[in-house]
Amino acid sequence: MHGKGTTSMNNAPSRRLSTLLLALLFALASPFVRADQWTAPTPEELSMTSQPQVPGAAAVYLFYEETSVDNLHTFSVYARVKVLTEAGKDRANVEIHYARWREGAHFTVDGVEGRTIHSDGAIVPFTGKPYEKLLEKNQGVKVMAKVFTLPDVQVGSILEYRYNIRYDDDYYVSPKWYIQTDLYTRKAHYVWKPATHDMVNKRGDLINTIAWFPILPADAKLQRTELPPNNFNPPQQIYELNVHDIPPAPHDVYMPPITSLTFRVLFYYTNYRTGNEFWTKEGKYWSKDRDKFIGPDHGVTAAVQQIVAPSDTPDQKLRKIYAAIMQMENTSYTREHSVQEDKASGLREVHNAEDILERKRGNDDQLTELFVAMARAAGMKAYVAVVTNRDQNLFVKNFLSFGQFDDYVAIVNVNGKDEYFDPGSRYCPYGHLEWKHTGVGGIRQTDGGTDFVETPGDPYTYSRTQRIGDLMMDEHGVVTGGIKMTYFGAPALAWRHQSLTGDSTSLEHDLRTSVENLLPQGMDVKLVSIDHLADYEQPLSVNFTVKGAIGQATGKRLFLPADIFESNAKQMLTSEKRDIAVYFHYPYMMQDAVRIKYPAGFTIESSPAEDKVRFKDLVAYTVSSALAPGSITFRRNYSLGAIIFLTAEYPELRDFFSKMETKDQENIVLTTTAAPKSAPAAN
Repeated sequence: MHGKGTTSMNNAPSRRLSTLLLALLFALASPFVRADQWTAPTPEELSMTSQPQVPGAAAVYLFYEETSVDNLHTFSVYARVKVLTEAGKDRANVEIHYARWREGAHFTVDGVEGRTIHSDGAIVPFTGKPYEKLLEKNQGVKVMAKVFTLPDVQVGSILEYRYNIRYDDDYYVSPKWYIQTDLYTRKAHYVWKPATHDMVNKRGDLINTIAWFPILPADAKLQRTELPPNNFNPPQQIYELNVHDIPPAPHDVYMPPITSLTFRVLFYYTNYRTGNEFWTKEGKYWSKDRDKFIGPDHGVTAAVQQIVAPSDTPDQKLRKIYAAIMQMENTSYTREHSVQEDKASGLREVHNAEDILERKRGNDDQLTELFVAMARAAGMKAYVAVVTNRDQNLFVKNFLSFGQFDDYVAIVNVNGKDEYFDPGSRYCPYGHLEWKHTGVGGIRQTDGGTDFVETPGDPYTYSRTQRIGDLMMDEHGVVTGGIKMTYFGAPALAWRHQSLTGDSTSLEHDLRTSVENLLPQGMDVKLVSIDHLADYEQPLSVNFTVKGAIGQATGKRLFLPADIFESNAKQMLTSEKRDIAVYFHYPYMMQDAVRIKYPAGFTIESSPAEDKVRFKDLVAYTVSSALAPGSITFRRNYSLGAIIFLTAEYPELRDFFSKMETKDQENIVLTTTAAPKSAPAAN
């Protein structure tokens, strides 16, 4: 919810009153305004128990409708949902998400109505009052939800509800129709009535063109009509879409950002004729605004002179500047400070990077811009880029909107080569990007303006997890010892970010639980130490002690898992077929080493044979065992070198993981001259 590049559309003040009156008259005459009457359910709807196209579906949309009327600054929803299973009863809990800005447009929800219709036709109206809850607060934006629950819902019920979202008169919000949801949709209807007058943006540019970006089913067609003017109304364009039998959005493990790939129509107002014209001119305006904020001004230059030495190399200067930024409070991970707090501290409003330096705090984007300002003050060419976070979306060049961008990253030319930095991502190592900022598209500043950019990624060797166990087993098959988890790259950053969301107790609990979930059930795990939690240039190490039975005795044999870290592993790719690419967040390595010392009287009967499995040159897996007097050490290495695998590759990829998972479950078998004793009962 950063709102980058958001353009507010301001109507001419002299025309506002007359325009609203005309809009009201037009709305009364419009055939698309929803009637006050509810829809009478059909006998088939009342009696239906399943949707054949989606076996086991919890619920389906019988009908869904969105209506947007710009002249009234209103967005309306009407929905009819059929509950098919117990899980589908959760659809009675409705959350309407909207936003409120500290400055600019804000939204309100009203007109909430609903009812529950039982399968016998009995009707239970909603008579409660919706309540509000805060979902997120960041950078002057509150993400809110209006929540209500429909009454007396049963399996077989039809849920029917509607509501309006209204926004400020000085703003226009072009609709975004996300047609494909998590439910099967029998029928849906979408209508947009754009503003009937010209508008201007904040720069005074005339906005008189409507454009859209569609991803639609083959049989769906967007209809555009125009009602002619009359004595009361100017000409009115109407955009309308009817769709039917829309399958739910694909859902499987390891999915790409599906929100960028589902059926949708994204509208926007524009004054540009081509995509190149939009990106060139809007990029220029964006870059100019960023340079105005970045500077650097005198205060930034003076601060940099205190941080770096004239004899430092460019890399040394950047490292010192980066370290200084990392010492500042990142309010994207802590909390936003109110205007009142700033005034009480004698701080003025934020207008530029120097104001961020004065505060020693800022949000993720502001700290990135301050880093660029300080790099420039140190005499280097430095730029900012705005990118889409690929944990949620993909950059679509044909969708002409800066609103699809999420975060800033920095680009600095070091010894003739552009290097990428992520100072706004707390604890991100120097010279790297948080994984959601790697391999993504966006817009960057250049010496001559702006250009498209695709950020680099890291090799699989950068993100690693090392899991080491050193265990002593007694004659009962109970082991005691230590486990060391060491995280590099993306896994380390994930844990460091998690540490910012709670206190030390919650972090220790989460770390301990993560190990307990790996090991054989019933093992006692205690956290001993966390090393280098705040030292982002070092791997994060966590030490544990463990105790518990890991063996299963059968006669004179004792069966032990070769790799205790894979004891509870689940099948990675369960679907026999795949209609969408397999997508991993980042390439990485997993390295395991487990040594088990066993008592006298035991011998190794068998252990997993050395094995190597590969899928092309993209994924590799090796295991091996090493015997020594009184101990065995098992090693496992898994490397993922790519993040996207196409559907044509799925059968081979699934076969690779199946072989790896089968191998992971092989045992070490020990024998003894006497049957292993049962482990003593726990106290």
